[in-house]
Amino acid sequence: MREIIIDSNLSGSRLDKTALKYIGNAPMSFVYKMLRKKNITLNDKKASGNELLKTGDSIKIYISEDTFELFKRKTTDVPSSEELKKYIIYEDDEIIAMDKPAGMLSQKAAASDISINELLVAYLKKDMLFLPGISNRLDRNTSGIILAGKNPMASKLLNIAIRERYLTKKYLCLVKGELTLKGSFGAFLVKDNDTNQVRVSESGAENDRIITGIKPLAYNGRSTLTEIDLITGKPHQIRAHLAFLGHPLAGDTKYGDTEYNDYFRRKYNLKWQLLHAYRIEFDEMTDNLNYLNGKHIEAPLPEQFGKILKGENLWQHGIPED
Repeated sequence: MREIIIDSNLSGSRLDKTALKYIGNAPMSFVYKMLRKKNITLNDKKASGNELLKTGDSIKIYISEDTFELFKRKTTDVPSSEELKKYIIYEDDEIIAMDKPAGMLSQKAAASDISINELLVAYLKKDMLFLPGISNRLDRNTSGIILAGKNPMASKLLNIAIRERYLTKKYLCLVKGELTLKGSFGAFLVKDNDTNQVRVSESGAENDRIITGIKPLAYNGRSTLTEIDLITGKPHQIRAHLAFLGHPLAGDTKYGDTEYNDYFRRKYNLKWQLLHAYRIEFDEMTDNLNYLNGKHIEAPLPEQFGKILKGENLWQHGIPED
């Protein structure tokens, strides 16, 4: 028998998910079978698995050491702890911010994938039962800030903050032509799950509404360096909305302009869209995360993005200053 005493880091977690993380690679069906047979108990009582744990709760798992060994968590081929530090741009006792490079998934799509989420887990793994997970996602070919909580409460509060827009997410991108629009612009976006593309239009259902803040920074005769305030956060919103407005992103093969993309591919070997989630501002954080209000986190400009700005005489207008 093994016993887990819940501390503040695990308070608020579900019983079934906590037991699963402790056991390892067991399927969730095994956990529920053990709950039904009272081989997993909560405070010495039969439990269903959906209970939210509190500090001081006791979980007892009555399975053999051989079974624990069978379900021992497998390790993935991730960089060493020292190598992982290069992805960290901010960390305190409650949250962590990582800089996802373009080309890396936010979360893995196949068992063999290594995503920023796996790097996060590998970096924070300290024999703790809480398994961290990212709170926001970026497209594979978008770079920039990924946030995660380091305990269940921080993770919950971050998820709420993102959903309720208690923080501001800003991006830098390079778009075709001279973009003169400035301000907040609305439209409607609908996703086609079969093609994994979205369609933007001037009218639609209220729950399909998007709002994108646009601020042009510099124009060089071919492209406009632009800052985006992502007011709503729907899939592919920035890329599709700017293309709808006639200013597709450089390197965007899904919503972009072929001739415009060919220029950047030939001159700079650009393989993905120039879109970088460079800044998060904390505005209305609550409870354990209210200390973040008034603060911001920035991710440095990716090397290739910077090289292109220099080559296009836009470098002096890179990441805006406060």
